[in-house]
Amino acid sequence: MTSGHLTRNILRVAFLCIVASFVLAPMLATILGGFKTNAEIRTNALGLPAMWNTEFYGQIISDPAFWRYLRNSLIISVGSVVLTLIVGAAAAYVFAQIRFFGSRMLFSYILLGLMFPFATAILPLFIKVRDIGLLDTWWAVILPQTAFSLSLAILLFRTFFSQLPKELFEAAYIDGCGYVRFFWRFTLPLSAPILATVGVFVFVQSWNNFLLPLVVLNSREVFTWPLGMMQFRGEYVTQWNLTLAFVTLTIVPAIVFFLAAQKYIVAGLTGGAVKG
Repeated sequence: MTSGHLTRNILRVAFLCIVASFVLAPMLATILGGFKTNAEIRTNALGLPAMWNTEFYGQIISDPAFWRYLRNSLIISVGSVVLTLIVGAAAAYVFAQIRFFGSRMLFSYILLGLMFPFATAILPLFIKVRDIGLLDTWWAVILPQTAFSLSLAILLFRTFFSQLPKELFEAAYIDGCGYVRFFWRFTLPLSAPILATVGVFVFVQSWNNFLLPLVVLNSREVFTWPLGMMQFRGEYVTQWNLTLAFVTLTIVPAIVFFLAAQKYIVAGLTGGAVKG
């Protein structure tokens, strides 16, 4: 290896370490903050705690409200993922395999959803959810999240489905396999990488969503974990140690889900990049 290659490798590793530090430092501070007092958090935010006090983590875990918030977030996130995968995959399959009048225009119209931030529709969305009687229910969050996730989901699904071998469908069609049967029996089993990719994106987005639950949920019985975190903020004092312990425990499911599907995410994003 020449000195030039060695220098480039060193610079590349150094750059990656710097970028990783920007990600890991806040996470480490959050985890350590759950072991500190409020005074120590203000004076020593990034350092190790003077005494490893597990009282704050224990207080969160022993609180029934914590598990209720996790349950609500899990139900809403899983519901959003399932609906997005079913509707998005089915719609993308039609665009990828079936040619009909106006298909390109309709596909372009769906992609317009990528241009509009979620917050711009929050007022009419609240009015519509209220009118159909879904306020303060899980569906008030699941259905809008699914709708706003479909544009990206259909785009990714269609790109992946378009790269599947045409010969496979032609052979199945000769054997009497229709579009619907081919979709369930062949397309979906071959699409595990892109299904995992879209599923992780939707799950993480739903798990961390704060604005929509804040607007459409009023009862603590259906609060998600971002709303539950507000209980530690008073009018004059914020219990930062409990807040950081709460955040640490609630981000664990999203991190585990992401790590478990990491290899599928890479395969799903690169699977439709080139023709095989």
